[in-house]
Amino acid sequence: MSRKLPETINEKEIIEILKATKKKHHQIAFALGFYQAMRVSEVVNLKQEDVDYGQKIIRIKQAKGNKDRNIPIAPEVINGLRKHIPIKIKVRALQTAFKKKAQEVLKRNLHFHTLRHSGASHYLNVRKWNLRQVQVFLGHSKLDTTQIYTHVKPQDLINKMWEESNEN
Repeated sequence: MSRKLPETINEKEIIEILKATKKKHHQIAFALGFYQAMRVSEVVNLKQEDVDYGQKIIRIKQAKGNKDRNIPIAPEVINGLRKHIPIKIKVRALQTAFKKKAQEVLKRNLHFHTLRHSGASHYLNVRKWNLRQVQVFLGHSKLDTTQIYTHVKPQDLINKMWEESNEN
């Protein structure tokens, strides 16, 4: 069975969205969705006691499948975590806020979960994390689930082909 590639945005696009977002709690929530690849429920349930600034770890408790996981804090979100957690917003309101902002800024119909897909793709394809690292980061029990993020853009293949050709 083939899977449809998840829709994603890149880091430049999330930065555009963050710059256009006035409400600070929305900014940190969107940043957590992308840079921490967190689900909307994980974002709204995050509390200060779940953040260990010394070890630079976020403890996500009772996520999907009642699983806990520890993830490293991205440098892009650490200051916002200190100031704006907990995020006092309901899941539906946060989903609506992101959908509106993505439509306004990118002219695209996106869902909050797009941020999780985008973050996973970013770490695999831009930051060059390996598949196992991203699997643990996302909390997937099966590597197959994580593999949907390994899509390769045609331009990447062209660049690789010509890079290798120029070495000879």
